[in-house]
This record gives sequence, C-alpha cells and structure tokens, in this order.
Amino acid sequence: MPPPVQPLRLLDDVLVVERGTAAPPAGDDWVAVVRAPDGVTVVRRVRAGEPADEPWRAFHGEAGHDLDLPGMLLAVIRPLGEAGVPVFVTSTFDADLVLVPAGRVDEAAGLLADAGHEVRR
Repeated sequence: MPPPVQPLRLLDDVLVVERGTAAPPAGDDWVAVVRAPDGVTVVRRVRAGEPADEPWRAFHGEAGHDLDLPGMLLAVIRPLGEAGVPVFVTSTFDADLVLVPAGRVDEAAGLLADAGHEVRR
C-alpha cells in the first residue's frame, strides 16, 4: 500500500521547544503543552526580539485524519528522517504538527514535495 499523501502547510511562526512547568505558559504564544512522566514540554512561538538558539518551523497536516488510519505520520517523517532532517512532532486529535529546524525548512519542504505531499507556504 503506498504511503498516504497529505496536504501540508508551512506555518509562519518561528517556534521553540523547551521544558516547561505543569501549567500552560502565560500569554497566548504557546502552541502545545505536553505532560509526560518525565516532565512537561512546551512548544511556543518565539516572542518579538527574543533570541532563539534553536528555532523550529512547523508543517501542519491540514486535511486532518482519522485516528485509526495507519501510516499518516510515518508518510511525513520518513522522507525527513531518511535525509537526516531532525523532527519534533506534536499532535492533536485531528492533525499533526511536524517541526523541523528553521535552517532546514527549505530542504524539508523539498523532501516532502518529492515524497508526493502537497506543500503550501
């Protein structure tokens, strides 16, 4: 079975991934807060004028998918992983956000397009 092709949109925001606290960060710049046994991870927008040591950009799976549809996330991260592009993934009930280092976003977009995904900027 061929991997599922997805429409992906590159979000405008520059993001950071950092350790957080159990409470969501103040303000509306956070994108995801995930609590796991080993701690809390926060994905948030870089604030104006804030230096970002490790900035990320995110591709959003716009079409969404059913939770029981296998291979959706793998179809996106496989071409990136095979090319050595680091990823960080966070998901909602309806869709995935696949983050890549900001300095490799053009490479990642090309790899995703070559894999058959529709990439919109």
